[in-house]
This record gives sequence, structure tokens and C-alpha cells, in this order.
Amino acid sequence: MSERLAIDIGGTFTDLVAYRTDTGALTFTKSSTTPRELTNAVVACVNKVAVTLSDVDLFVHGSTVGINTIIERTGPITALVTTKGFRDVYEMGRRNRPDIWDLLFRRPRPLVPRDRRFEVTERLAATGAVLIALDEDDLRSTLRQIEATDTASIAVCLLHSYANPEHERRVGAIIKDALPSTYVTLSSDIHREYREYERTSTTAINAYLIPVVGAYLRRLDSRMTTLGFEGRTLIMQSSGGVMTLEAASRQPVRIIESGPAGGVAGTLWLCSMLGEGNAIAFDMGGTTAKACLIENGQAKVTTDYYIGGRITGHPVQVPFLDIIEIGAGGGSIATVDTVGALNVGPHSAGAEPGPACYDLGGAHATVTDANLLVGKLDPERFLGGEMKLNERRGLEAVSALGERLGLTPVDTANGILRIANAMMAAAISKVTVERGFDPRDFVMVAYGGAGPMHATAVARELGVQRLIIPQAPGQFSALGMLTTDFRYDFAQTYPSATANLAATELDDRFCALETEARAELANDVGSGNVRFVRSADMRYVGQFHTLVVVLPDGPYDDSYMDRLAARFHQAHEARYGHAALSEPTQIINLRLAAIIQLSKPALPRIDVGTDLPPDSARLGMRRVTWEDGTEVASAIFQRELLQSGNRIAGPAIIQESASVIPIGRGETARVDEFGNLHISLQGGN
Repeated sequence: MSERLAIDIGGTFTDLVAYRTDTGALTFTKSSTTPRELTNAVVACVNKVAVTLSDVDLFVHGSTVGINTIIERTGPITALVTTKGFRDVYEMGRRNRPDIWDLLFRRPRPLVPRDRRFEVTERLAATGAVLIALDEDDLRSTLRQIEATDTASIAVCLLHSYANPEHERRVGAIIKDALPSTYVTLSSDIHREYREYERTSTTAINAYLIPVVGAYLRRLDSRMTTLGFEGRTLIMQSSGGVMTLEAASRQPVRIIESGPAGGVAGTLWLCSMLGEGNAIAFDMGGTTAKACLIENGQAKVTTDYYIGGRITGHPVQVPFLDIIEIGAGGGSIATVDTVGALNVGPHSAGAEPGPACYDLGGAHATVTDANLLVGKLDPERFLGGEMKLNERRGLEAVSALGERLGLTPVDTANGILRIANAMMAAAISKVTVERGFDPRDFVMVAYGGAGPMHATAVARELGVQRLIIPQAPGQFSALGMLTTDFRYDFAQTYPSATANLAATELDDRFCALETEARAELANDVGSGNVRFVRSADMRYVGQFHTLVVVLPDGPYDDSYMDRLAARFHQAHEARYGHAALSEPTQIINLRLAAIIQLSKPALPRIDVGTDLPPDSARLGMRRVTWEDGTEVASAIFQRELLQSGNRIAGPAIIQESASVIPIGRGETARVDEFGNLHISLQGGN
């Protein structure tokens, strides 16, 4: 017998999915996240399912430990070594104002303060040529200063080291010789792209995370081994692929958004099975809501990502799925501000103490309390009855807000829900409307414990007509981690005018990257059939920002560069609504994704039924107050007992172990052969 296991640690709950490769059986469970020691929640999930860890050959994991360390600033003392005269690049940033109307705007505070940023004598040209040789005596003197502190990790980011890493490698060797117990991150090992501020920020983040994430992964590995696990552990990357535990320990900057990436990977897999090319992946958990766009079967990927949000976040320059994230989850706290306006988030009650209705000490009204008050949640069946909700506590918290607003508790609850829905619709607009895509052309795939509960309302805000709710949406991100492949990303800054670059020279550059990729994969993964995806960051000459363009296939003949330029014009037209066909184009960065395919689970088929759900799936009626304020007796169904072909017309509530799906008036839900719910907002399906 062989099994595969995936565990996703979220801000509120930790989810587990076990997959039996011989029978195709899937097992789902979840436990409350344990912030003080995250591995406790992992063990709790394992203990709740009948899985023999000695039979598990593959364990895929995603965790919030990296992003929590950055947001909470709980990392160790970290130093930065850079070229003389450039210690302040990290703090100066771009000197722009992402929000010109915010008079209280403050730039992100560097993870490495100025007194821990050190300069060394050396200098490279942008071509990689040595202008000033590395002064090793100067470096050793600097290291003696660092040694006098409690520095746990050192980031090394020398000017133009993306073009020539030799100085950085020598600095790294000297540091390891002088301070063998100190972690070292070289920017040229993480990424080889220009833009000094983003390079420095990325390197500093990696150095800041290495001691924390490395220690966590070692604890996790030790506890799983103690429980009998002897297989391979893989870690979910922010790019949508997986990497080895050892690689993740070296480059934790690549796994910061591992949990949300699992959900997008699962959406890609599900859409491929169902023949859907364009989709909006919508994930709402207990702490945040996330969205990512999938076009023509490909998820959007960016190397221009900000940890903590674009306005006040820290930039990273490695591939991330282009996920927009906001502080709107089931645990998001509702407040009344100084001018009497109702707000939702970004602060969350989290797993401890959680929403007021959890009865674990939380006193603030949250989105979950609001959903309980309007009747969408059954207090006796939360988490399949594993956790009872305290209606009185939830009512007290919402009523306290209502008194300040002059509203009834139910009106206050619906106000909380409408604000949360509007916030999530606005976030999805950022990855659709603001980028030239009409959300009405996409199907929405909603998951996360709270995602299905809000999906229809959010879809109506956007004009989306079709939704898909996968099986076990509360654990869907964990399931998605079992659908991924090994993926390692490589990049090299190579500024070249396309008109002056020979296609054969471009091919030679990519062949060199592929040789490097094969060597790294062989070291980390072993042998395997590697598939390479070539792309390039391109722009018009004179522009600052770039667009990622996937390169055409060969042959690399005289027409190749014209075909590449044409692809860029098309991408520019799609993104900005216009293209300058007569303007010269240029390549800035070369990008290579090296992918080794892993086997994927197959969804088991469910029993076939008729249009009418079986009587066993009917749980009676419950009065529900919908978003428009009307209270309606609504039919309640148990999702696990529904059959393929069943149709349900609203108003109705479909509830399952870890989520709830409201079907409003004029909406219909159809169950497909795999148990997915297809919801039509127009009443026909």
C-alpha cells in the first residue's frame, strides 16, 4: 500500500489530505492551527486520520511560518554586507509613493536596520567587469564587527553581482571560514537579475528567514520521522511548484506564499479535468481572502511581488503566483471607526482566541459570527459537529457593534457580510478588470473554509455567472499540493535589443541556463525527465516596466526574433489596450522554468442519482436572512450525501464538514460526476 499526504497550515486551521494511490481514496481532516508551535497542529491532523505514516511515500507541505515571520518581524538579528557606498539602497527604495493620496503613508521598515548594514571595498561594472578588486582585509575587519554582535544570518548583495558572482562567492567563502555558525545568503545564489533595491530586499528576506524556517522544517521532519514517516518531504513554493525540504531550507524566500499557491495549483488541476480554460481562483479562509487569475489554462506568475501588499510591503524578485490577498477571512474582526463607519479587517481573531462564537475567549465580532447570526451556519454542525458554536457569544459581539451603529443585530451582521463581500470583489477586480480582463468571461472556483459561503455574493458583485465549488473546499489548498510538479526557476539579466540579437545567440544563452538547471535538479531531485519553459521580460525601448513573454518554439531562424517581438506586441495590447508596433523592443531578463512532472491524484466518481437529491441528503428547513435583508425558510442539504446529477434551486444551504454553500433565490446548483458543485447565478445550468 502506498499513500501520499499533504498538510497546509493556515492562519486559523491546519488541513490534511491523504491519498491512497492504489484505490484513489481521499481522506480529509482539519484541526485548529497552533501558533505557538505549528508542528503540533500537523501532529493533531495526522492523529485524526487512519494513516500509517510508514506507508506514506510522499509528504507535501505548505506553511505560514515564512510570511508570519516577516509580518510579525520575529526573525533573528540579520546583517547585510554590500558594496561600499550602497548600504542605504535597501532603505531608500524607489522613492515613489504607491498611494499619492495617503498623507500618512510610511515606507516599509527594513528588516535589517542601518547599524547592521556593512560596506566592503569592491566594485563591478554592469557588464560584470571588475573595476575595484575585492579588499579581503577590509572584509575580515568588517566580519570582526559583525562577530561582536549576536548576528545569526548575513545577507550578501554586491553591486552588479548578477552579471559576475565571483566577488560574492569569495565573500561567502570568507564569511563561512570566519563565522562558521552564521547563515549566509548570496544574492547570486537566489536570483541573478538587476535592480539593486529589489535584489537587496529579496536577499535580506531570505537571510532573515533562513534560521526560522530552517529550524521549523527540521522540527517538522523530526516529528514526522518519530511518527514513522520514512518517505520524501516536499515543500510547496510560491510559484506553484514543489521543491525539496533541503532546497526550501536554503531558499525560504521561495515558499512564503506556499499555502495560497497550493489552492491555485489545485484550481489548475481541476479546471484541466473539467475542460475550463479561464478561471478565477478564489480562496477565503479564516484569516485572509486570496484571488489569482487563470487564462488559457495558465496561472499568472509575477516576479514583481510585495510581501505585505504593494503599498507598504517588502519587494521580492523571485517568481510568485500573481495572487492578490486581503485581510478578509472568517476570523476578520469588524469594528466601528471614529466617524461611526463599519469596517471589516484587516485584523483577525485567528485560531487563538478565534471568533466570539468559538467560545475560546474572543470578544470581537467577526465574519464568522455574522454568518452564524444570519443562519448560514449550523452551530451544531460546525466542522462536521466536531466544534460547537456558541450563538449567545456571537450575538453579544455583533449586538455590541449594532448598538454603536443604531442597527439591529441581524442588520449589523448583514452589514459585516456585505462589506466583506465588497472588499473581496474589489480585490478580484485588481487581477481582472485592472489588467484588462472581464470577470464575466471566467468561471469562479471557490474554496477555503469560508470561500464557498461568500462565493455567490462576490460573483454577483463582479457579474460572474458560473461558479465551481470543489469537493472538500475547506481542504482544497492541501489537495492542490498533491497536484503539483517539481519546479525550479532560473533567471539572468541580459539586456538586448531584439532587432540586434541573433536568435542563435538567444538559444545559446538559454542552453547555458538549462545546463545549470539540470545540474541543480540532479543535485536536489535526482534524475528525471525535465521539461523547460523559456520566457523573457520584455519592454519597449525607454520603458521601465516589463511584461513576461513565453518564447515561441524553434526553429531559431531569421524570422524568430520578429515572431518574439510580435508576441510582445500582443501581450502589451492585452495588458494595456494598445501596442506600438513601430517601436523597437528589447529583452531585459531571460527566465527558465525547469519542471519534472509528478503523478497526480484522480478524483473518485460519486454515485449517480436523478435531478432530485435523495431524501437522506435533506436535513429540513432553516430560516436564513440573506444579503438583501429578507428572511426566508431555506432547505438544508448534506453535501456528502448528494449524488451525481442532483440539482438544487435556491434558497437553500448545502453544508458539509468544513464549509457551507448558500444557494440564493434564482440560483441553481448541479452536482457533477466527481461531486463538484456547479452553480449558475442565472437559474439554469
